[in-house]
Formats: sequence, C-alpha cells, structure tokens
Amino acid sequence: MIPKARVAKVPNVVRSLGVILAGGLAKRMGGGDKSLLTLGASRVLDQVIARLGAQVDQMILNANGDAARFDEFGLTVVADSLEGYLGPLAGVLAGLDYAADHGFDPIVYVAADTPFFPTDLVSAFDTASKHMGVPIALAATKIEGGKVGRHPTFGLWPVALREDLRSALQDGLRKVVLWTDQHGAESHVFDSGEIDPFFNINTPEDLELANKIMENLS
Repeated sequence: MIPKARVAKVPNVVRSLGVILAGGLAKRMGGGDKSLLTLGASRVLDQVIARLGAQVDQMILNANGDAARFDEFGLTVVADSLEGYLGPLAGVLAGLDYAADHGFDPIVYVAADTPFFPTDLVSAFDTASKHMGVPIALAATKIEGGKVGRHPTFGLWPVALREDLRSALQDGLRKVVLWTDQHGAESHVFDSGEIDPFFNINTPEDLELANKIMENLS
C-alpha cells in the first residue's frame, strides 16, 4: 500500500494547498470514479496522494456527489463551487475558494487520473512563476516536432484571481488555457523521459497500460 502521508513542506512554497481534481464524469470509462480504480497494489488515488502529499502543506479532494466514498483517504472533499459539471475550471475555483477561507496561497492542482506526474512539480511551478506579477504556472512537455504541449489540469494559481475566474465561468468559459493565457501564464516544460509523466487514464486500455507501467516501476 502506498503511504498516505500528506504533510511535507517544500522550500520556498509558503502555505501551499494541493487540490486533486476528481470532479469529472469519466464517460469514456463508463462512469464512476477513475481515481478509485485498482492500480498496482492500491488505487489510482493512492498514487496521486503519495506524489502530491510530499510537495504541499495540505491537500483537499475536489469531487461531486457523496463525499463518503472517499472517507478512507482522510482528505477534505470539496464539491465544485458552481453547479452543472462545468469542467476542471470549476474544480480549480473550488480549491481557490477553500484556500481563501483557510489561509493558503497559492494552490497547486493536479488531475486525479494521472498517477505518474513529476515529484518536483510544485518546486518547478514555484520557480517558473516567481518573476510574474500574478503568478500562474502550467505543466508542459515536448511533443512531436519539438513543439510544447501544455497540460492544463496541472497548475499553480494564486488565490487573488478567484473572483476573476468565477466571473469567467459564469460567462461561459470552459477551457483552462483560454483563461490562463489572458493572465500571461508561464509553462514549465518537464522531461517526458521513457514514461509520459502526464499520462492520464481515460479508458480501460489506459488503465491496463498504467498497470504495466506500475509493474516496471516496482
């Protein structure tokens, strides 16, 4: 079983809140919670918690519906701030609202279906955003042709932008990068290596591949 330790501070990141985004409908997986699927000897969410928990001061889980299904993980579960399953931006807003109420800034959010993200995610984001007036950082990797592909469900955002985000969502915005580009977001390009660190589980075939990756890592 992957340890569930959640409190470990990263240098230069003050009162950072980790937000695990698990509020999607998982349509390509047939519904349900992708984060609760078996991965190796545990579940997808166990792996995500272990990776993020070593990098932030505290974590919460963004999920909708009955929060009791996540009780065993020991995380505060926060539903979307706006109704209607508006996508990951609604989950980010929920995290920003929680952070504002509990004295955290910034938040670092990750997708609950992406179990192999970098173990230096938070420190890399912090470095990328330090010179910005309004610090926002997104994850990216190099793709074919040397181009950079962004991973908008992994980012660092300040609490100061939560009302701006709320207004944008209420006006119909749904795509993360359309909003972050308006604020000059920085991208940190992570090394893809042999395993794509932002490989996410969307289908049964993806889950099978993820389990093979776990076998190779063990």
